[in-house]
Amino acid sequence: MDPQIILVVEDEPRIAGIAADYLRHAGYEVATAADGVQALERAAALRPDLIVLDLGLPRLDGLEVARTLRVRSAVPIIMLTARVEEDDRLAGLETGADDYLTKPFSPRELVARVKAVLRRAAAHEAVASGTTLSLGDLTLDTTRLTVAREGRPIELTPTEFRLVETLARHPGRVFTRQQLLDAVRGEDGEAFDRAIDAHVKNLRRKIERDSRDPRYILTVYGVGYKAAEP
Repeated sequence: MDPQIILVVEDEPRIAGIAADYLRHAGYEVATAADGVQALERAAALRPDLIVLDLGLPRLDGLEVARTLRVRSAVPIIMLTARVEEDDRLAGLETGADDYLTKPFSPRELVARVKAVLRRAAAHEAVASGTTLSLGDLTLDTTRLTVAREGRPIELTPTEFRLVETLARHPGRVFTRQQLLDAVRGEDGEAFDRAIDAHVKNLRRKIERDSRDPRYILTVYGVGYKAAEP
């Protein structure tokens, strides 16, 4: 089996070099990019299995790179950020990033996060037991791990699919934010429960006809979320 390809996008050569060395030692093939424009070019050419993406990039910042990548594919993204404010971390997740690391970070932790995100992506792609779920006029196929409305597919990230699947399996049940994080991320979940709000916001943009007036995923104020009952 060919090694998985990791694209490291980082404009500081020392950090990029250390990250690349540790990832190669872990058995991955690694490519690098030093700015946002180069990142998009290499992502299109290499089709990496995962992208490690710094937020503070020249030419095109990391948030814009992530937004563009999300239009093109559901490739897993781990954000690197020197910003420690919660709102900054949420901004990264709201672009569709799967995880984040705050600088300075341990290269070993980066490798562990890469492995965890790739495990979740592999689980997303693996064939599950044949089940079709409905949520309003949405159809979830857990064999193919797809969501469609009237036969038209809606592309979701692995985290987004797990989130909507968890809710759709239990219509009307109220889940706390932490319960949803545990369901979609397991022990690898983010340390702050507002992260689930970012994932729900992204999911609503994709599946709701009007994300400002959601019909499928409902907010239970002060608690969390639930799927609408039939």
